[in-house]
Amino acid sequence: MGSGKVTDGQGLSWEGKHVTVAGLGVSGIPAAKVLHGLGALVTVVNDGDDERSRAQAADLEALGITVRLGDGATLPDGTELIVTTPGWKPDKPLFTAARAAGVEIWGDVELAWRLRGPEAAPWLAVTGTNGKTTTVQMLASILKAGGLRTAAVGNIGVSVLDAVLGDEQYDVLAVELSSYQLHWAPSLRAHSAAVLNLAPDHLDWHGSMEAYAADKGRIYEGNRVACVYNVADKATEDLVREADVEEGCRAIGFTLGSPGPSQLGVVDGILVDRAFVEDRQRNAQELAEVSDVNPPAPHNIANALAAAALARAFGVPAKAVRDGLRAFTPDAHRIAHVADVDGVAYIDDSKATNTHAAEASLAAYESIVWIAGGLAKGATFDELVAKSAKRLRGVVLIGADRALIAEALARHAPEVPVVDLDRTDTGAMLAAVQEAQRLAAAGDTVLLAPACASMDMFANYNKRGDAFAQAVRELGA
Repeated sequence: MGSGKVTDGQGLSWEGKHVTVAGLGVSGIPAAKVLHGLGALVTVVNDGDDERSRAQAADLEALGITVRLGDGATLPDGTELIVTTPGWKPDKPLFTAARAAGVEIWGDVELAWRLRGPEAAPWLAVTGTNGKTTTVQMLASILKAGGLRTAAVGNIGVSVLDAVLGDEQYDVLAVELSSYQLHWAPSLRAHSAAVLNLAPDHLDWHGSMEAYAADKGRIYEGNRVACVYNVADKATEDLVREADVEEGCRAIGFTLGSPGPSQLGVVDGILVDRAFVEDRQRNAQELAEVSDVNPPAPHNIANALAAAALARAFGVPAKAVRDGLRAFTPDAHRIAHVADVDGVAYIDDSKATNTHAAEASLAAYESIVWIAGGLAKGATFDELVAKSAKRLRGVVLIGADRALIAEALARHAPEVPVVDLDRTDTGAMLAAVQEAQRLAAAGDTVLLAPACASMDMFANYNKRGDAFAQAVRELGA
């Protein structure tokens, strides 16, 4: 990248351009370094001024980048563009000042999109309240099985900036995008995209369910080939109807039932395609068996169908869908079978950090002792408990907001035994597993699907899942 020589897709030169990067961290630091390398005059502003921030700032300042710690509210003089980390809320004073001054605000995804070369790999993009990471990983596995050079990138660990500017050459990228990232990516135009589902989440950031849905729907804007939606979630289809897409772009549904024309679905344990076949009114293409999906829980089959739809939109053959799904291994803490102890299965779905994810997890098993609780993030639990009550043999509650779940259980499942552990220390997980073992009988499933965030007790959901797995191992020792 020669200084002053690189322009984005709209011909913008970065030499001498005053750019403010909002926030340090996993996306702010790479963005600052990239912009500095392009010749921009970069100032990083950050709310925090702790030891970690000071160390990060020192690294950037050694490169010649200006850093202002403890002052993320003031717009630096001369700012021509802001590039923000995804988590910064739209109502921050910095952004209010920027809008008043007519300064554009981009996220790191927008920056990556603008910096793509003319021969850059197209994007197959995925969003939704739950299932994004799994679907993108499945999609990448299918694309690789089809002989394509690809990577799973975005809100998944590998930054889009790294993928776009790195030396690796790709045929296509499988891109996970959060609602935050989509909010700050106005010019993104994917080859094809999917919204897996919509349920209330991050409403404190977006301000309303309508604003949250609108940001998710941005993923469909300008799609060229396919807008993939969930037949069981009408809100996702509504977003397709509202999107401004290229001429000829198709709406493609996925369903756990028998598919209609222009849909993918399930018939007699077979995943089938009635969208990307000749004469879709009468024909269907077998893609894979339900048993090829790991694990074959209903919501995970839906993820597989969405991934298959995006891959088929890109021209991947049916055999690659089957081979890619068979090769896929889910991440830890996503419906992970830990062990069987005395005829009881212990399942770690610590990743189920909201009610929508927990509902999908609970729907996968018939007789459950449920371990739940943590930080509710403003969620309510009545609908979740009402839908799942018939599956519950018992419940063990932990965490700061467990009372909210206890109240919903009292209203909608009063006959289900509940153990309320008045603890938020990390050792509470062992006690929770021991109580669950006491409530469970052979043939039951003890399911950690907290429906809450973990930070009241654990550093993250991974640590929570690790604690659960360790406690289960102690049972069987």
